[in-house]
Amino acid sequence: MIFNISLQTIVGTVILILYSITILGLVLVVIAENRNPLKTIPWIIVLVLLPGLGLIFYFFFGQDNRKQRIISRRTYKRIMKRPQEGRKPSQDFCSVPEPYKPLVTLLGYSNQCPLLYGSDISIYTNGEDKFKDLLEEMERATHHIHFQYYIFLDDSTGQAVKDLLIAKAKAGIEVRVLYDDVGCWNVKERFFREMKQAGIEVHAFLKVAFPIFTSKVNYRNHRKIVVIDGKVGYMGGMNVADRYVRGTSWGDWRDTHFKFKGKGVLGLQSAFLIDWYVASKKLLNNKAYYPPAPTFGNNIMQILTSGPIGQWRTLLQAVIFIVANAKKYIYIQTPYFLPTEGLNQALQTAALGGIDVRLMLPKRSDTRTANMASHSFIDDMVKAGAKIYFYESGFLHSKLVVSDDALTCIGSANMDFRSFEHNFEITAFVYQDHFALQMKKIFVHDMQHCEKLNPSQWLKRPLRQRLTESFMRLFSPLL
Repeated sequence: MIFNISLQTIVGTVILILYSITILGLVLVVIAENRNPLKTIPWIIVLVLLPGLGLIFYFFFGQDNRKQRIISRRTYKRIMKRPQEGRKPSQDFCSVPEPYKPLVTLLGYSNQCPLLYGSDISIYTNGEDKFKDLLEEMERATHHIHFQYYIFLDDSTGQAVKDLLIAKAKAGIEVRVLYDDVGCWNVKERFFREMKQAGIEVHAFLKVAFPIFTSKVNYRNHRKIVVIDGKVGYMGGMNVADRYVRGTSWGDWRDTHFKFKGKGVLGLQSAFLIDWYVASKKLLNNKAYYPPAPTFGNNIMQILTSGPIGQWRTLLQAVIFIVANAKKYIYIQTPYFLPTEGLNQALQTAALGGIDVRLMLPKRSDTRTANMASHSFIDDMVKAGAKIYFYESGFLHSKLVVSDDALTCIGSANMDFRSFEHNFEITAFVYQDHFALQMKKIFVHDMQHCEKLNPSQWLKRPLRQRLTESFMRLFSPLL
């Protein structure tokens, strides 16, 4: 009996030592990766204070895959070759404003983003209008439909889209559907199987097959892209779900989406085909997917695809550049405000320098923890002179940056660590005063549905609330 107890003690001690060595090793790995301290410290806290559970969390969500490549440079260049053909239009027609030429160079160097001249851009600020128009455009498809969403739910909106895609596939149209595996975890396989059986090519992006791809669960494809016949494209913040049309129990779902015609569609097509290659290992690069694009106007855009791979965090760098170079104003709409330290400092510096910095957030969020963490960043923002607006009519899910009546950023990315560090996102940088004024007008209209934050009252909120928000801020890189 004594021997058995001693043996159990020895085994327990060995297990404890091995576990301690594992945790210590992971802590050293996290430190050695030279991550942002704001990300390193929360992981060390989780690993040390939550034994066992912290190890599981790190295994699922903490590994840094930025140095890995999910597509070869050669394949990437082959796909990007098409939209870059004719990338240097006559200077008589294509001239980026002088302050933004370094930004053009940044996006071109880091992401091979060509200048795309003369696109027509339609704006949708509600899901009903967007899906009505999307279904009409897909009905007119004659060659192909490329359909990619982070969330594609099996509800009435998703069923309507699925039925039309099936009908087009049966009519001989090439239909390809790409969805995010984690974003659609709640969708039964039968929903996608019905499309496959109808002749639609369907793939999940970075499918999570435990335990082989466990670390991939934290790296999700947040893009929303539709390309029809290479002539019409959609991108923005709306997924495929009833809530984008019908709203929430507490109000409307305020979102923004866009339709492109012209050369902007080439950028969306190449983004889709890169993701398609990653998911299906099928390279599509013939001219049928890049028909000649007419010129509709005088805007210039670059379409940036960003993600947790490659050396540079180009989207974050581009946003910081825009904030740091604003001369008059910078208006931002985002459902989640969890900025990196660099972006946080840039916004505060701009406000302190007299730039009109306005930030619009939802008053009520669909994610309570992220909302609390967001509030912790507001104190210093209002002290620096930034104006904060809380959208009250429902949930604000729009993603927008507009500056100086000259530059607009639209797409799928939020102002948070997840969009900048972990997600695969798509963002269009539009260099045109007319479009910037359109988006500024929409922002100002949304202000009528907002409560403007009163700095003196905000800074007096209860201590318990402020402490809770500050605690959640510690985990903002993980939210």
